[in-house]
Amino acid sequence: MQNQKYLFGHADSYNHDEVLLFLEAVRMSTPARKRLMRDFKRLQQDPPAGISGAPQDNNIMLWNAVIFGPDDTPWDGGTFKLTLQFIEDYPNKPPTVRFVSRMFHPNIYADGSICLDILQNQWSPIYDVAAILTSIQSLLCDPNPNSPANSEAARMFSENKREYNRRVRDIVEQSWTAD
Repeated sequence: MQNQKYLFGHADSYNHDEVLLFLEAVRMSTPARKRLMRDFKRLQQDPPAGISGAPQDNNIMLWNAVIFGPDDTPWDGGTFKLTLQFIEDYPNKPPTVRFVSRMFHPNIYADGSICLDILQNQWSPIYDVAAILTSIQSLLCDPNPNSPANSEAARMFSENKREYNRRVRDIVEQSWTAD
């Protein structure tokens, strides 16, 4: 019995964490979980500029992400945290995405929810995590004031760009010290 081989080696060579990881991998075999693993690998191998994301510990269905404010914009220098919550219908249904960081933007609600067409009626299974985060990063610089989630930010963006940019810079500075 002491030399009996198991799937990945000898039984005495397994530790508790390896067994848990293997069992999690078996449990993860739903289409959504497989797709999320593929999304994660792609994001690690070829990360788009200014974004990063990864599943939370032991939960491929819940991700933490960071979007860095694009250069040469009022958002430049900001570090903005988000969460992405996936359901078993992914990629046929979009994730729920929320900013954890405080935001001031025409298309971001007070609770951090994002008003973005690809997260709602324009969702397609071709979008992966990198595409979602890249779209959100683009939205920072190119808001849609005609579909406001924050009416004050939308009004300010349209009527007083200087004050809007000042408020955004305040949010950027807050992002440096926020947990």
